[in-house]
Amino acid sequence: MTDSNPTIDATAYWTTAKEQGELRSEKIQAPGRGEALVRALYSGISKGTEMVVHHAAVPPRVASEMRAPHQEGEFPGPVKFGYLSVGIVEAGPEEWKGQRVFCLNPHQDRYVVPVDSLTRIPDNVPSRRAVLTGTVETAINALWEAGPRLGDRVAVVGAGLVGGMVAKLLRSFPLERLQLVDLDPAKQGLANALGVDFVHPDEAAADCDIVFHCSASQQGLERSLQLAGDEGDIIEMSWYANRDVTVPLGEDFHARRLSIRASQVGVVARARRHRRTNADRLDLAASLLADPVFDAFLTGSSSFAELPAVVKELASGRRDALCHVIEYPTDSSNRT
Repeated sequence: MTDSNPTIDATAYWTTAKEQGELRSEKIQAPGRGEALVRALYSGISKGTEMVVHHAAVPPRVASEMRAPHQEGEFPGPVKFGYLSVGIVEAGPEEWKGQRVFCLNPHQDRYVVPVDSLTRIPDNVPSRRAVLTGTVETAINALWEAGPRLGDRVAVVGAGLVGGMVAKLLRSFPLERLQLVDLDPAKQGLANALGVDFVHPDEAAADCDIVFHCSASQQGLERSLQLAGDEGDIIEMSWYANRDVTVPLGEDFHARRLSIRASQVGVVARARRHRRTNADRLDLAASLLADPVFDAFLTGSSSFAELPAVVKELASGRRDALCHVIEYPTDSSNRT
């Protein structure tokens, strides 16, 4: 008698409790109609958000809004979380078989998802670099939100993964001035690789039309308010999770009629929402990754088996990274 509902062995990373995580074996159902089985090649650790989950710091009030698309479990845990996965389709609709794809899926070696959750990776984009698709998507959304114009003066405060990505995309805009601002002088190397001017916060030029704040710090937001010109815009990309932030609204914000706008990738920015879908945004992000300069954001790699230890090292500060890549056991011929 044949099994009409076969299962497939899989292994996934779970945050089991505050600052604890492990790899768990599980059984997944074979793909049904309109679904695909994906074998992971690489996944990326989105350090900011995933460390919030690791520290059990997701505020209950916004827990439902902060769910990842294919998350299992609930915050604070046990929860399977993550959203930067690249793999190859092993089973599913014929036109998808063998395709390299990006998916907003947690760290898992094999998974089944609807095919409309998949983004095809262009032939000129290496699989390892493609883990950045979700972060490029975040940066695209922020630029759609801000709408930079010809001759603008722009600052990006915070030279982490998201801030650096925003600066990289802005480099191609016809701006009068673009500065990447950070306290850490070591971020000069990233700025050099991106071809962007790097400055310490004390030396950043003021009178900006737009300031993108990406430092996730109170001090960074304060400095962003100071750098914006009269009636300028601060695009707030940081997620503070359960931390309280005090902002001096009685100074620059009120006197100079500034605006602070949140940019969050869960929905397409309002300026493009009626003409672009999430899938359109992901396709655009994947296509932009043909530029090899994006490799500057890939700052280390480890095997899937090492993932629980790597997360702890990132959380404690013993390991630094922009995007740390996780490699899955597979036939090396598929690692293009």
